[in-house]
Amino acid sequence: MKPSIPFRLLLCSLLFLGACTSMPTDIRNFAATDIPYQLINQSIDTYKNAPIRWGGTVIEVENEADSSLMQVLFYPLDRNGYPQTNKLGEGRFAVETSEFLDPAIFVKGAEVTITGSVKGGIERTVGNKTIHIPLITAKAIHLWSQAYREDNMYWNSRYRYGPYPGYYGYPSFYNGYYRPYRLWW
Repeated sequence: MKPSIPFRLLLCSLLFLGACTSMPTDIRNFAATDIPYQLINQSIDTYKNAPIRWGGTVIEVENEADSSLMQVLFYPLDRNGYPQTNKLGEGRFAVETSEFLDPAIFVKGAEVTITGSVKGGIERTVGNKTIHIPLITAKAIHLWSQAYREDNMYWNSRYRYGPYPGYYGYPSFYNGYYRPYRLWW
């Protein structure tokens, strides 16, 4: 028996949407422990060699002769491994890699997701203050593209607000007054 056209259309659209929102393979295929940033930052030595998947925005990149060090402002990740920059940043961490990180590509504010393990702590100077932050040895670094960021913002706002303001119960402005739309007519 041949499937109906609406069924095939639904199946194709689900496959298409699943492909657009899936986590990148270099991030997805890493067995990481979900340890909160604050826990590791308070006792770095306790979590030495713990596998983690963290993300955030690039603060600074420093290149040495044989390695690169990147400072990142931590943000929690969503289900696709994308840093949720609409939430509060929790603090800094450093990422160490043997690969060259080009500062022209890993610019300040770029979103990244890192998989790796906790190596220990490192001291960094911010202004006149020296701080102690977690140091991660990177297994994979995923730099999120500008196109993904724009698509992600578009779909999140469409989902949140629907086809018109007030669609999901948010108040909307009509005839000079704010009032919620009814969800069921």
